[in-house]
Amino acid sequence: MKIFFCIVGTLVALSTGKPCAQDHDQLLLSLNKELLRSVEDTGTLPNPSVHLALRLSTTHNLKKEAEHLNNLKTKLHNDIESSLNKGQAVLGRLALYVLALKSSCHDINSLTFSVSQKSESLLIHLKKQMENEKDHIAHSQRPLTNYYQYSLGVLALCISGVRVNPHVSNKLIHAVDRGLIKHGDSLCIDTFAMAGMALQCVKDAGAHVTDAAELDNALATIKQKLQASQRADGHMGNEFSTGLAVQALLAMGSEVQACAAPLEAMRADARKGTYHNPMGISQTLPALQLRSYLSLKGKECRDEDDTLVLDATSPVESLLPSKTKIPLEVEVVKTDGKADVYSIEIPVGSSLLEALTLLKGNQAGFTFEKEMSLWGPFLSSVNGEQARQSDRRYWRLSSDGQALGQGIKDYKIEAAQKITIKNTSY
Repeated sequence: MKIFFCIVGTLVALSTGKPCAQDHDQLLLSLNKELLRSVEDTGTLPNPSVHLALRLSTTHNLKKEAEHLNNLKTKLHNDIESSLNKGQAVLGRLALYVLALKSSCHDINSLTFSVSQKSESLLIHLKKQMENEKDHIAHSQRPLTNYYQYSLGVLALCISGVRVNPHVSNKLIHAVDRGLIKHGDSLCIDTFAMAGMALQCVKDAGAHVTDAAELDNALATIKQKLQASQRADGHMGNEFSTGLAVQALLAMGSEVQACAAPLEAMRADARKGTYHNPMGISQTLPALQLRSYLSLKGKECRDEDDTLVLDATSPVESLLPSKTKIPLEVEVVKTDGKADVYSIEIPVGSSLLEALTLLKGNQAGFTFEKEMSLWGPFLSSVNGEQARQSDRRYWRLSSDGQALGQGIKDYKIEAAQKITIKNTSY
């Protein structure tokens, strides 16, 4: 799933010095516990972004964090190694894995991948991935993956103390300068945020770039793009982008006060229970603690708090589907523009994934396949047609014409509506 984000301009602090949210610490603790509880899910691969957030937090459960680190070093490590041997893209996962290891002060050079019977360190493989991306940009004017993953790669190398090839960082600078960071007609605020952290790290490291003024201009452009996307409700783009955007502003030296509008918006979301996807929480929690991924630089894993304890949970009761049914219309638009429309009644509160599964079982001709990402499942094939990243395509989801900000597992259908699934280029 790819979500397109937008960010806040004016960060206003209250002048009294009193806490702007009496429940701030309670909200942080609640998010921290929810994130820690997510690592107990053995049905999915361990998420390196979750580990990052747990390690950047001020409160820890060191035993569970150590167990999660071991899971990353086995399950995720083996999954990335398998993908490398199949020639599949791994840049985003590998970069986050490296950052997660760094957050636990683990010796990254002690770990290797065995690919084609040759064993090389994680950082060597990350550098190779970045070189491949750079060469693809030179020939095709775009990365093999996308500029979000490209920025993550630059950031991971820089945080790890590796000198970033000036040609690699310059490709990102030029993408910012030439307005290439977008998804169709939409600006990618999450990508601008990650690019800002990556380029700020390059600048702080004193790494050589072709033109230092171009680097400064790119950082200024990123700040402007983030600030220009301010929403009246305080969100930076939407509920799930604000965390990364605040992190970027912090990393780039902007003063973000504890009572700033975006932080107030995130606290309001936390109170409403908006954050239930571990990936979303993992990008929000550091921002609420006024930390960013650049906080990993120089991190020392000593004298850490170890007071985070999960509350005992009661056995989860299986919730019966709601007896109230609502009509749902699903439109599938393929590459050639041909549209097929299906109708079905579903229980109120069904996730989009549950609704599509019901439709698949009840309507001849409707099929879909899904794949997993760190955000959860996403559609890879609908009615026999695929939307591949390698072809610069994806299945765009919208409800009554409005793009969805959540994935198929997280989006809940509470009222009658029309869901459009469109094979879209970017």
